[in-house]
Amino acid sequence: MAYQVTFIDGDGIGPEIAAITRQCIDATGVDIEWDIQQAGSEVYESEGTPLPDRTLDSIRRTGTAIKAPVTTPVGTGFRSVNVALRQKLDLYACLRPCKSYPGVRSRYQDIDLVVVRENTEDLYAGIEFEQGTPEAGRAIETIAELTGKTIRSDSGISVKPNSIYASERIVRFAFEYARANNRRKVTAVHKANILKFSDGLFLDVSRRVARDYPDIEYEDRIVDNMCMQLVQKPELYDVLVLPNLYGDILSDLGAGLVGGLGVAPGGNIGDEIAVFEATHGSAPKYKGLNKVNPTALILSGVLLLRHLGESAPSDRLERAVAAVIAEGKNVTYDLKPERDDPTAVGSTEMGDAIVAAIEAANS
Repeated sequence: MAYQVTFIDGDGIGPEIAAITRQCIDATGVDIEWDIQQAGSEVYESEGTPLPDRTLDSIRRTGTAIKAPVTTPVGTGFRSVNVALRQKLDLYACLRPCKSYPGVRSRYQDIDLVVVRENTEDLYAGIEFEQGTPEAGRAIETIAELTGKTIRSDSGISVKPNSIYASERIVRFAFEYARANNRRKVTAVHKANILKFSDGLFLDVSRRVARDYPDIEYEDRIVDNMCMQLVQKPELYDVLVLPNLYGDILSDLGAGLVGGLGVAPGGNIGDEIAVFEATHGSAPKYKGLNKVNPTALILSGVLLLRHLGESAPSDRLERAVAAVIAEGKNVTYDLKPERDDPTAVGSTEMGDAIVAAIEAANS
């Protein structure tokens, strides 16, 4: 029986790399019926919403989705589609592997980190008061009354909630992931030395949950120190679990260690639903140019197949991607030793090479 999977085409370069990714996943032989849906700026222009109800309904029905990049305006317009999906579907765990592949230009080798980011709370909860509004004024007055501390009247305000519930389930997710994937250590990352009641709560919960997993090493690090540690000695770390904002920042740092967002896959996972996506954006200036590296979304397809329990096909797909990159012949310009290398191929041609590698492995 075929798996039912929602596929969100995205916008910008999204539809191009989406088509390539479907081709690569289909080449593994896993039987998937794709339900193609839309989200992002283009559907917003035509329908007045960046995330139509039919898209959400499809994901709720199938329970699994993969999403190509979508465009979110900076500083204006609708809030992030990615954030909306996570909050509406309670996709509380953001999973971002950061893994070195020979042939990808990087200052580091043999990196194999996993960032586990809490998705629903912290500063990304979206609880904000705009500067100059009556609501901001009331918030300032209330805070002064409760704490005795003065906030300047021309301030914008964001609220940072960390709950026991959300902290416990993300930390437990990290430990369960480590156990299921034979990882050796979980590191909780925080700023509890300053934010004693929000990050302090996250740290206390992390230490308590760690006691339930004596087979997994546990430690914790302050977030600024963690950034330095990852640059100096990333080999010491394995699975990192973080509140929302720090997880967002360190996942990009991790991607930088392995060569950039072009090779950075991701998944947003809840108890019932999982949505997989490339970490990078929609790069609208490259739309239609057949130029962008499709690796990140294809590797997100690897995560999708593993989530479905198709471990052997997922391994074949990852090995095919790794082989094409290591050979260095049929790769996009960013994977060449020099970015102006005239032998660089287009997105489609790189996808074709990966499909050929999969088919060779299948036979």
